[in-house]
Amino acid sequence: MDATPSNRTGPDAGSGDAHFAGTAGDIFLVYDFECPACDIYCRSVQIPRSAGRLRLVNARESIVVMDEITRAGLDIDQGMVVKVGNQLYYGSEAIHVLALLSSRSDLFNKLTHYIFRSSRLSRILYPFLRKCRNLLLRAMGKTKINNLEIKGNDRF
Repeated sequence: MDATPSNRTGPDAGSGDAHFAGTAGDIFLVYDFECPACDIYCRSVQIPRSAGRLRLVNARESIVVMDEITRAGLDIDQGMVVKVGNQLYYGSEAIHVLALLSSRSDLFNKLTHYIFRSSRLSRILYPFLRKCRNLLLRAMGKTKINNLEIKGNDRF
């Protein structure tokens, strides 16, 4: 299933309710919509309908799933989150889970499946990808989300 704007939640999502909690079968992919690299990756992920409905969630919005991520002590500035059922997957685990769930229906999804289907390789590559993301957002002058409200942690 394609993660199209109709499947997104947030300001550009076409969802009328920013506090949407989801339904059974929803798979939440929570990331910073202001990161162009993250946005391209997350919009390109395809999940088969049989696996669930992929919901792209803007981490910069105050919504139910972000409250849950914060309560779990996960720093959204350091990793995306995938929520499947009641389980949160963070950072390298999130990208690994997405690779396992992906449809492999096109070259992008086949490639990401091949690379990130290994949890070991995901753990090795994810810190590099995160560093590139942080450098990109710093160069763009973006501020951190700072969902954990760490004092002095507002800049990349």
